[in-house]
Formats: sequence, structure tokens, C-alpha cells
Amino acid sequence: MRALLLSLALTATTLSLTPLTGTPLTVTPLTGTSLTAAPGGDPGGPRGDSFGSGRTRGVILRNSKIVVSGNGLGGKSDGYRVQRPCWYEPGDKADDMLERQEDVRDYWFHTNPDGTTEDFDKFLKQYKDKVGEDGRWWTPAYNAADPNGLACWSGLEGAVWVPAGQTPPAGITLAELYQLARAALTVPEPTINLSPDVKSYVNLPTWVWLTGVGATTRSVTAELPGVMSATVTATLSRIDIDPGTTGNRAEVKENCGPTGHPYVKGGTWTCGVRYLRSSADHPQDAYQLTVTTTWPVTGGAGFTFDPVVVDAVRQIPVGEVQTTVRESGKN
Repeated sequence: MRALLLSLALTATTLSLTPLTGTPLTVTPLTGTSLTAAPGGDPGGPRGDSFGSGRTRGVILRNSKIVVSGNGLGGKSDGYRVQRPCWYEPGDKADDMLERQEDVRDYWFHTNPDGTTEDFDKFLKQYKDKVGEDGRWWTPAYNAADPNGLACWSGLEGAVWVPAGQTPPAGITLAELYQLARAALTVPEPTINLSPDVKSYVNLPTWVWLTGVGATTRSVTAELPGVMSATVTATLSRIDIDPGTTGNRAEVKENCGPTGHPYVKGGTWTCGVRYLRSSADHPQDAYQLTVTTTWPVTGGAGFTFDPVVVDAVRQIPVGEVQTTVRESGKN
């Protein structure tokens, strides 16, 4: 049965976590505990949503001490998934954990009305046995944005004792912390601006630029305080223009920089599209112009990610320039 461990907080001491090598690590799970979470229910505990409600979420942390921060939060997720939806995180040392469990005596008897003092002492023994040993109790957390997160969490022990300097099987790793940061990273969905704005005409240069981009460098840091942290950074490098038609009907200029160039009277047209044919034969009498922003993503040494790619779409009607020929008469 899963132990319900209350308010497990990290100390300020920096831990040295090393992967398993050679012989397998033996960890000590809790046994014989009676403080349990309801099967299949929300375990509650500390929470750290990566960004606010109302938008698609890439990371929703439950029972986790991981802190997610940065100017890359607040947008719509691009669908990046963390490979494993649950994990163990390092928690209290033996003395601190024993003190916390002694403090829940009243709650223990509340949830175990038939329990005896002897039963509670047996419950505490597993914590007392670790006092004086160098190590920590590791507790489970999960990503609720993953549909398998809660089920994965339910399959983990309520806590496991791990000797100092070692990481248990399913313990959080630096690579997974980078994945959490990447899953939380978002970039804005920009707005396409055109000049001329409402309608363009055959052979007339249409300037293209983006607004709503904000900072062109966006970062997210996922930090396990006192243990380790991982930062990923996305930098807007370029935009690509798809005019919504074939090359014989449109000329595209893509010397745009990261966000295009707003129209300037008398300026040189370097970013946009010049349509060579009317859009009258297209649906809604308009071409569908697509502007793609590409944000390469960097992490720490040895951690690579695909770029974030975001499309913005706008309908652009293109008409023929009409000319009127007047026949002059004689007086």
C-alpha cells in the first residue's frame, strides 16, 4: 500500500547524484504502512503547473518539488512529450523524515481507528531504522499532463530509502529534467501583417512581417532545488513564406530576418510576396498565405532537441489592376 507522506521538503544541501554502475543498487521501500491514498485518486501534495489554465499544457507536476520558471512559459504546447510520466525525487534525510512521521500520529490513528500504539510503533520503526545512515528518502511524483501519469505514479512505492550519492531505479535524472523543461517550453503564435493590408494586386509587392512575437529568445528552467537544474532556450532564427500557390504565380522574397520587415514608404522590399496572377480562381477568391517561424532549441552539453516550428495563416485576396480606356471625340 502507498504511504501518504506529508510535506516532504528538500534541504539547501546540494546532492551528488550518480547513475548506477556495477552491482545493482538496493533500495528500501516502505512496508506495512497504513497511511494510504485512495486508489486511482489525486494524491494531492505540492503542485507546480508550468503555465496557466485555459491553454494546452505540456507539464502539470503533481507531488513534485521541481520548480518550472522562465519567459518561455504561458503559450500553447507544441506537443513535446516527456518519455517517462512518473519518477522518484530525493526528499528528507532520515532524522527529518522520522520527525515528520511522528508528527502525523493523530492523523494515523484517525485513518486507522482500529490501530494500536504497537501498530504505530511498527509503522515508525522503518524510519527509525535509517537514522544515522547517510542517505535520503525518495518519494514519487508525476506529470499529470500525460494520460498515463497517475497510473504510473500509483505503481511506485510511497517512499524508498536510497544511500547517499546514488539514484534509485526510476529516480529523476538530469536528462529527464531537461525533458520536463522542454515540454514546458512554449513560443508565441504570431500575427501576420501585410502591406497592402486588405487586398493586394497582381505585380504589386506585398510586404510581410509578424507582430505578437515579443522576445525572440525564450527559456525555461526546471529546477530540483538544492539538487540540479536544466535550462532549455529557444531562439527565433527565421521565417519562411509559403504564398499558397505555385512558383509561376508568385514571387517570394525571404530576406526577412527573424520577424520580417514592416512597410516603410520608399523602402526596399526584401520580405514578402508578389503575386503574378489573380486569386479569383481560388477558394474564397484568396490565396492562403502561410508564414512559418522556426525556433532552434538548445540545452546543456549533450542534450539536443528539434526546433519548435509554428505556422501562422492568413487569407490574401489578389485582384487585377483595372484600367479604363476612354475614347476622345472631336468637337
